Amino acid sequence: MKYEEIKADGYLSNFVKCFWTSETFTKSSDYTILPDGYFDLIVEIKNKKIASIKLTGIWTIPIDIKTEIDTEIFAVRFKPLAVELMENVNLKTLLNSSINLGTDFIGIDKLAFDNFKDFCSHIEHYFKTRIEKTKTVSELKIRLFNEIFKKEVFKVQDLSEKIFWTSRQINRYFNLTFGLSLKEYLNIIRCNQTFKDISKNRLSLQSNFFDQSHFIKEIKKFTGVTPTELKKNKNDRFLQLSTIKEI
Repeated sequence: MKYEEIKADGYLSNFVKCFWTSETFTKSSDYTILPDGYFDLIVEIKNKKIASIKLTGIWTIPIDIKTEIDTEIFAVRFKPLAVELMENVNLKTLLNSSINLGTDFIGIDKLAFDNFKDFCSHIEHYFKTRIEKTKTVSELKIRLFNEIFKKEVFKVQDLSEKIFWTSRQINRYFNLTFGLSLKEYLNIIRCNQTFKDISKNRLSLQSNFFDQSHFIKEIKKFTGVTPTELKKNKNDRFLQLSTIKEI
């Protein structure tokens, strides 16, 4: 599998983590997507034509995916705040699931799928236009996610005190908008942060966990396997670990 990723920058980076593409060549691919705190717009392409467009929700469990031979994917990995810019999208109802969108979604069907950067430019233009047309996104919410993605604070109360927003209000926002509590979301981010160390065979206790038992329990909760099994990554099963050296 070929994989490429382009980071978003500027103000757009508050809403988009990256654009990514993958291509399956000589055989179909079975892999598992691990929870990472993001949600994705996925365009599946066969023979340079759209086969499907899907929007996923946030995953709290590992999801098994199969990609057929000669399939290319152009995709956007969104930060949760991006839902503020999307019309008629209820991310709460998409928790651990996905929906099929029309192939004409935001004019994607007008693209000639021979250049990934053209796709990125199209998405950038659409969301920059949405930013201009949409009412101002709360600076408090922007600060919240900026702190979360620094991956330094993993306790709800500490985060609340840092951005001056009560934990009760933050949890209400998370539950109503994304379908999970801030605590669970922070646990996903903390778990995901360990993947680079695990891929380098650093399997001992991480500083953000109480003890080794807690570390193993949390990794298994969100990946379905222990850190040792995750590191083996047999047949490049775990997508995030398979591409981590390229991120």
